[in-house]
Amino acid sequence: MPIDRRTFLNRTAATGAGVALATGGAIAGADTAEAAPRGGHHRGRGPHTASLRVLGTTDVHGHVLNWDYFTNAEYDDAAHNDVGLAKVATLVERAREEAGRHRTLLVDAGDIIQGTQLSYYYARVDPITGGDGKRPPTHPMALAMNHMKYDAAALGNHEFNYGIPLLRAFEAQCDFPLLAANALDAKTRRPAFAPYLVKRVHVPGGPDIKVGILGLTNPGIAIWDKANVQGKMVFPGLVEQAKIYVPKLRSLGCDVVFCTDHSGLDGATTYGDAIPYPENASSLVAAQVPGIDAILVGHTHVERPCTIVTNEETGKQVVLSEPLMWGMRLSVFDFDLELRHGRWEVTSVTAGVRDAADVEEDARVASLVKAEHEAVVGYVNQIVGTCAVAMSATESTYKDTPIIDFVNRVQTDTVTKALAGGQYADLPVLSEASCFSRTASIPAGQVSLRDVAGLYVYENTLEAKILTGAQVKDYLEWSARYFARTAPGDPADPAKITNANGIPDFSYDILSGLSYDIDIAQPEGSRIVNLTHAGAPLDPAASFVLAVNNYRSGGGSGYPHIATAQSIWSSSDEIRNTIIAWVQANGTIDPSAFGGDTWRLVRDGAPVF
Repeated sequence: MPIDRRTFLNRTAATGAGVALATGGAIAGADTAEAAPRGGHHRGRGPHTASLRVLGTTDVHGHVLNWDYFTNAEYDDAAHNDVGLAKVATLVERAREEAGRHRTLLVDAGDIIQGTQLSYYYARVDPITGGDGKRPPTHPMALAMNHMKYDAAALGNHEFNYGIPLLRAFEAQCDFPLLAANALDAKTRRPAFAPYLVKRVHVPGGPDIKVGILGLTNPGIAIWDKANVQGKMVFPGLVEQAKIYVPKLRSLGCDVVFCTDHSGLDGATTYGDAIPYPENASSLVAAQVPGIDAILVGHTHVERPCTIVTNEETGKQVVLSEPLMWGMRLSVFDFDLELRHGRWEVTSVTAGVRDAADVEEDARVASLVKAEHEAVVGYVNQIVGTCAVAMSATESTYKDTPIIDFVNRVQTDTVTKALAGGQYADLPVLSEASCFSRTASIPAGQVSLRDVAGLYVYENTLEAKILTGAQVKDYLEWSARYFARTAPGDPADPAKITNANGIPDFSYDILSGLSYDIDIAQPEGSRIVNLTHAGAPLDPAASFVLAVNNYRSGGGSGYPHIATAQSIWSSSDEIRNTIIAWVQANGTIDPSAFGGDTWRLVRDGAPVF
């Protein structure tokens, strides 16, 4: 008996199949949009010109409402941005009214189901995969996006954080396809998701405009979510797969080819040479793959209203836009087309972004997730322990602070306990941690789950790997690239000496179990001085266990040695949960019982701060 796509996906999710193969792209036939004609008529036989609009979001990361679950208040930042699909929905409706609802498409560029406690709750606490005989809930992001009538979404790397079964369950709940032309079944090398979608946009009195939407995801998934995808899926490069599918879309008669790429613009890569495909390849796709009209860019969390890239083969200009993150912006692409020889041809493309802070939330979207939101607010505000004194991450990127020492203490305790009684029990355990949020804090007195969760905003898990003393020093030298070289006597403004080379805070690691100075007057590669372990100079030949998150362990941020180091233990539980469980088990966080100044910034031996 034939089954439709939704039934097939639901059966796949229900049976726990690792991969459901899509044999090709999704073709939208009956569900067509309508483009109002523009300009004059062609010898009285129909319109000569027409237009259409494509709206784009990216890196929404589980934000539906303008709410910060870590502060238990409406979201706000220094720029007074607003977040969430409820805000975006208002922008979308206005943009549809302007251009014509039936000739406006809405797409996303990935990283949808990870990033807030709202999305975490429906992945881990009350998962959409179900369990215990319960009917599974619908994911809040599916509720919102279905109501907003998205046409398609590319997969982001964070879609894989919770495993393929949960991703398949989310896919089954969506009324639109999840696209990924470069996510392939590991055995057959056939597409694991629909590579593309073809939409017909009706033009009254003229031929339909056929719009091909190609989805591309990030090759780094193979590293960052190795535990979830190894042996199940592979992720070739964006350029390589676009060269296969863009000609196919043109051969299908597409008048417009639009790419939605979960990949940044500049060709940079954070995982070194661990895989041969660049992480941020959207500009390369535009330059090296003929036949693309525009690209919705994602992954890098930056605002790029309109970037123009010239294709190297055709000389044609390709328009790219990235609408920041978390629903802060909406990208708006406008296409003008002309009928030539019976086919529509794109004559111009423009792009820009609109600010979600300029509008009110869509009341219908807010009401759709009201019950889910309230459940999560109750969950994150439960008390899990106490803290002897307040701790803050404000200075953690340039000073040794108790709040980062706390994360390292939990990781060290966890790995030490896991290795007890085994062959590696006698090796000293070091730990790495980063400042993921400069606004993270733990109050004195009662501590809620959200206070602790705010220290670790990513879904990373914990691993243990073996490094030599020499490799540990190399690791620290790589981390110290985060600081700008600053001569003795020059001003040392924390805002200017950090994030050198564009390195984000999450890529700067602080190691516990050692004492060391970082001399920022020295060139990169020669900054780690006074490196000691247990009061003695670090032995280059000695072996150490490093407690490390799975992102870093897999090569994230390009740290040396760690990706190929021997792994001796790993956990499937998020580090965030490990920290929460530690607080619940110990009752009290007391900074006097751990940490202390183990590292500092210096210039020619003199402390910077």
